[in-house]
Amino acid sequence: MNHFNLNPLVDSEKAQSLAETFGTPIYLYDEARMRSMAEAVLAFPNAYGLTARFAMKSSPNKSILQLFDSLGLHIDASSGHEVKRAIHAGIDPSKISLSAQEIPEDLEALLDLGIQFNACSLKQLETFGKIKKGGKVGVRFNPGSGSGGNNRTNVGGVSSSFGIWHGLVAEVKALCAKYDLEVVRIHTHIGSGSDPDVWLKVALMNFQLVEQFESVTILNLGGGYKVGRMANEVSTDLQVIGKPVREAFEAFAEKTGRKIHCEIEPGTFLMANAGGLLAEVHDLVNTGEDGYHFIKLNTGMTELLRPSIYGAQHPIDIFNQKTSENSEKGSQDYVVVGHCCESGDILTPAPGDPELLATRSFSDVEIGDLVLIGGTGAYASAMTPKHYNSYPEAAEVLIQSNGEARLIRKRQSLESIWENEV
Repeated sequence: MNHFNLNPLVDSEKAQSLAETFGTPIYLYDEARMRSMAEAVLAFPNAYGLTARFAMKSSPNKSILQLFDSLGLHIDASSGHEVKRAIHAGIDPSKISLSAQEIPEDLEALLDLGIQFNACSLKQLETFGKIKKGGKVGVRFNPGSGSGGNNRTNVGGVSSSFGIWHGLVAEVKALCAKYDLEVVRIHTHIGSGSDPDVWLKVALMNFQLVEQFESVTILNLGGGYKVGRMANEVSTDLQVIGKPVREAFEAFAEKTGRKIHCEIEPGTFLMANAGGLLAEVHDLVNTGEDGYHFIKLNTGMTELLRPSIYGAQHPIDIFNQKTSENSEKGSQDYVVVGHCCESGDILTPAPGDPELLATRSFSDVEIGDLVLIGGTGAYASAMTPKHYNSYPEAAEVLIQSNGEARLIRKRQSLESIWENEV
């Protein structure tokens, strides 16, 4: 089964209906696509058991968490706040694993609820030891190599602060001895949007770490599976990269007698192409014969930041609502921009370079046309400069498997933006 569906989430008629019902801009999520991607993740090849965790930082809406929980996915949380958000959504704390840059002040209370914890620094490991002397803990290592769509999404190697440097194994063991800790999980993550070949290479390197801790029963390989949002981009086939990983688990068992349980933590893979952002053309401007034609939308970096900081590419479909089907349509190259008073609010940057403009060709664009930006299920609603220019948060809508649309986050009221000001 081909789980990758790059077709637009909705057609022109459905887009119009959704805009009339919920307004724009709105985030759209397709339940059928989410289920399909979860199916692919849960089928990841494994030798001695698999725990698949949804990296909730990618798209943390309660309805999304509940859907993946119902399908058998556990949760990867990146902050104490995310832990509590998941618990509020009804997730059993025992299904939540915390790997955080900032250790929560209430870590002890969260541990008492039954969450699992991966120490991501020596300080975090010592803090855990003081709270849970004699306890079981996971340790996140920086394996010394990484990969990403760019340096900002590479979380392995000398330029990354994520995890304990792999050369500090002796220090980890010393702290474990001091606090009588048992390391039961080794966790690594090399980056998002990585080259599948690089991901596989680094994943196999992790057994060198596992071998140094006889108490380890779980190896967490993180996420970072490349997902193509554009037709010319490559997507990771989990069956292809998973087969040699499974074989490595089997070889390790044959060598050591230890059957290691596998964990993975996808976020983008599950959600990226299950989401879209529906907006509207609000203005058309140009900068003369030697300049550009611009399409201005009623959305932008306040709903989708990835193009502005990564030069990320997203498919854009424009549904013309006014031009009759019989009219002759001409095409024009446009730069698509957002609604913020910010020169970096560009939705069509050059690939991988947010500093450069790129154009897309569209036919007969008119003010009032609806626009669907694809590939926004992950790191869109979850990762925005909220309230820049005082724009309220957009609504979120789940298109259920039966085709019905359900509001899963209300559009924020303007007044709520300043209600905490004193």
